[in-house]
Amino acid sequence: MSEQVKIEPKKSGLWQDRKFLWLIASVALVAVFEFLSLMGDEYKLRRDIALPFFAALILAVGWHTLWNGLKALLKLNFRSINLLMTIAVVGAFYLGEYEEAAVVIVLFSLGERLEAFGIQSSKSALQALVDRTPKTALIKRENQEQELKLEEIKVGDVLVIKPSDMIPLDAEVLAGVSSVDESTITGEPLPKDKHAGDKVFAGTLNMQGYLEAKVLKTAKDTTLAKIIETTFAATKTKAETQKFIETFASYYTPSIIVIATLLVVVPTLIFAQPFNAWFEQAITILVIACPCALVISTPISIYSAIGNASAKGALVKGGKYIEAIGQIKAVAMDKTRTLTYGKPKVTDVIPFGDATREHLLACAAGIESYSEHPLAAAIVSAAESEKLSIHAAKNFQAVMGKGAKADCVVCYDKHHCIGKLPFISEEHHVQTEVVQKVEELQAQGKTSIVVSSNGGVEGIIALTDEIKTESKAAVAELRQLGIEIVMMTGDNHAPAMLVAKEVGISEVKAEMLPEHKADAVRELLQKYGATAMVGDGVNDAPALALSSVGVAMGAAGSDTAIEAASIAILNDRLELIPYLVRLGRRTISTIKINTTLAIATKIVFVTLAIFGLSSLALAIFADVGVTILVILNSLRLLRFE
Repeated sequence: MSEQVKIEPKKSGLWQDRKFLWLIASVALVAVFEFLSLMGDEYKLRRDIALPFFAALILAVGWHTLWNGLKALLKLNFRSINLLMTIAVVGAFYLGEYEEAAVVIVLFSLGERLEAFGIQSSKSALQALVDRTPKTALIKRENQEQELKLEEIKVGDVLVIKPSDMIPLDAEVLAGVSSVDESTITGEPLPKDKHAGDKVFAGTLNMQGYLEAKVLKTAKDTTLAKIIETTFAATKTKAETQKFIETFASYYTPSIIVIATLLVVVPTLIFAQPFNAWFEQAITILVIACPCALVISTPISIYSAIGNASAKGALVKGGKYIEAIGQIKAVAMDKTRTLTYGKPKVTDVIPFGDATREHLLACAAGIESYSEHPLAAAIVSAAESEKLSIHAAKNFQAVMGKGAKADCVVCYDKHHCIGKLPFISEEHHVQTEVVQKVEELQAQGKTSIVVSSNGGVEGIIALTDEIKTESKAAVAELRQLGIEIVMMTGDNHAPAMLVAKEVGISEVKAEMLPEHKADAVRELLQKYGATAMVGDGVNDAPALALSSVGVAMGAAGSDTAIEAASIAILNDRLELIPYLVRLGRRTISTIKINTTLAIATKIVFVTLAIFGLSSLALAIFADVGVTILVILNSLRLLRFE
């Protein structure tokens, strides 16, 4: 109906928009004169008064439409909706139906304004991102604080972030402790604690603490900038339904002009019928046939769905992906960082000999505190969570790919080794019962770390990748939606089966390389049709690209993930997958309802006009009425839960 709407500063509401209020006043005015004209000619304005009065009103309200209509005529662009409206207004003036001409242009302009407001409202989540971007930032250089424009700040500069400040750039905390509201980026309502070493993102809100943070990305490269850029691009990536409707409308509009022309020519030239009567019916057809509601039925629905998803932390890169995820029949899921957190967690602490559980864990944590390996960090974290006094160690020596050696200051037998069973076997004697226990733990899908001293093995610490709390519920919900689920992982078969059993997935493909995952996605596409791939967006990139819709988990701060996937889940919440499926299905059904309503109305009133049973005023009210219903129905997607 109208041209593409640009993001504008957000207004508090439609009733604060002066153009809308002027249109409402104009509608009320022309409605009064239309009502008087229906009562009889004696109630109409005199021709010498009506002609200039309504001409002035039409030019004031609809000059933009008329100008575009004339330009379309000069270019012989008979597909233009504005040309339809211009012909209708000129035709009504020729017939002396000045009130109808005013009603046509005023209601059409009102419909355009409502459409613009509908699209603007559906982009409100994106607008919030734009509004929250700071333009300047406080930085510390040579112990001096200074405020600079974001464009002047370089990677490596130190940001000064005070309580209640909006964080201007992606950065890493150097000093200070605070809570940060990251809902702008991730959709998460609860603030996250930030300490030295943690990342903070542009557009998020520092709650109470003072932070100093090293800039990691310039303004144009921040996560927020990527999200805004991608979401703007998403509004231009048309859904398949939208492409079809626009193609249909490009043929439909000229066809209606031909039908209207024949409706005048055939009765008047062949059957000698009165020209004005059939010309009025032709004008009525042009008005009711205007495909306003049909053309806007898809974009407003798509914008609303994308806005809803982004507000919850899901970045959808185009309308076609909203449709695609609503049509999926199968989902291929990676294990690590999708169904699990991707961080090992201590599950068993098994002492041998005279060692106690607490002593074993405290000693192992003391040695592992020197290591940066994820398994070492998990052991240290386990000891800290149990508030154990971690043993001091010295002479630490890492053995690449095997484990570590160190001297424990606390233990009587100082020399210790910690690592995989083959490494321990090289250094110390290993009892048969230890080997059996390690094999038992491996069968359960757990990783075993053995701790030993000169006196023999002191114990085993077992770890496994922690399963996300929401994984089981998300898998169950996808099954309820009738979707088949396959887990694909590069991990070994035993831990893969352990996770699959826990979350309720029966089909598992383990020990897969990225190219194997891509082949598996091809098989799922052949077997089930539309298939989604859910992964971390890096090593799963080939499979994400091949699937009907690729979903990257935990993509906040990851340019690779945002670029590789069709949908990026910024907050790492797996339960958003079934939500997106339901949102996609609701969007598709909303578009179907809108298009059916629009087409049915056109068919009814065009048929009535062909048989001479319609009127210009009735056609206008029907057209605008359907347009308003389509807009309101589409905007309901903004509140979809």
